[in-house]
Amino acid sequence: MTSVRVSLQWQFGPDDGGFVADPLLALLEAVQDGGGIAQAARALGWSYRHAWGLLRQGEALLGQPLLQRGRGRGSRLTDMARRLIWAQARSNARLQPLLESLASEIEADLGRNGHRAPSMPRLQASHGFAVAALRELLLARRIELQWRYRSSLEAVAALAQGDCDLAGFHVPMGEFQAAAVQRYRPWLQPQRHRLVQLAVRTQGLFVARGNPHRIGSLADVARRGLRFVNRPEGSGTRVLIDLLLQREGIAPAQLSGHGDAELTHAAVAAYVASGMADVGLGVETAARRFGLDFIALLKERYFFAIPVQALEDARLRPVLEVLGSAGYRRRVAALPGYDAAETGRVLTVEEAFG
Repeated sequence: MTSVRVSLQWQFGPDDGGFVADPLLALLEAVQDGGGIAQAARALGWSYRHAWGLLRQGEALLGQPLLQRGRGRGSRLTDMARRLIWAQARSNARLQPLLESLASEIEADLGRNGHRAPSMPRLQASHGFAVAALRELLLARRIELQWRYRSSLEAVAALAQGDCDLAGFHVPMGEFQAAAVQRYRPWLQPQRHRLVQLAVRTQGLFVARGNPHRIGSLADVARRGLRFVNRPEGSGTRVLIDLLLQREGIAPAQLSGHGDAELTHAAVAAYVASGMADVGLGVETAARRFGLDFIALLKERYFFAIPVQALEDARLRPVLEVLGSAGYRRRVAALPGYDAAETGRVLTVEEAFG
């Protein structure tokens, strides 16, 4: 199998040979974590001289200082440096799933050109931390699976049309379950499909540490005119947001930022953590990874939908074995806000939703 990686690169200056800024960004992050440039250089395995040279080059290109230097106080990041770090965090959170999908498509295409049988199973799924953990395990075990991150509705529609073998989607538990399931009913057919449960996870509001605006619900966000960051149309979380607004009697236009969407939970968390919005909604793991406070609202279940006959497909058997393994359950259970008690369980549509 030809392994492909597609990565994001930062560059300052002209298109034909500008300054590649990734090492500088790594240095700034290390300073933020370690408290000074000497400690940062050691952590990165660089000489002190190299680190200073890189810093001066970046400052010269940007025309602004990146470190505040004070005797006896070490070095502190300037506002520009902090903005650069957050910009990198937002771009990685926003683009990494897309780059992973592209790499997977290229791998499959190279395999076809190399005269390998085009039998690699195909997954389309809403991006999530349990899905990312599965991908890591499959890569480590060299189990082939073509990945494509799409919204929950797009993934389930692709399954019904025969464009993938596994479709990842999520549904809130409790009062919103019936309304959310109705969105998927045109494509999920009880006789044709089964559901493999990945996890139960907690959805809630992302707010700055300390919850300075004392937010407890989307009604608070709308009433106070706070800045919100949404998810794209068709995503399971966007469905949930719309249902929450409907319950509260809030028109979308009343929510400042309702039209501003980020692709993943991590991208929403990065957006809020960088100060570009006051509130977002997503899973607890993303909030914890970006140092945000989390206000739990409800739990939901994440499933892979699969054709009944595919449960016995030799191509998919290794994937299903990993899904049901103790090692994968441990990975999922370690994620903040995730419950892996039923991970790997195969259900009928009626068993899952009634």
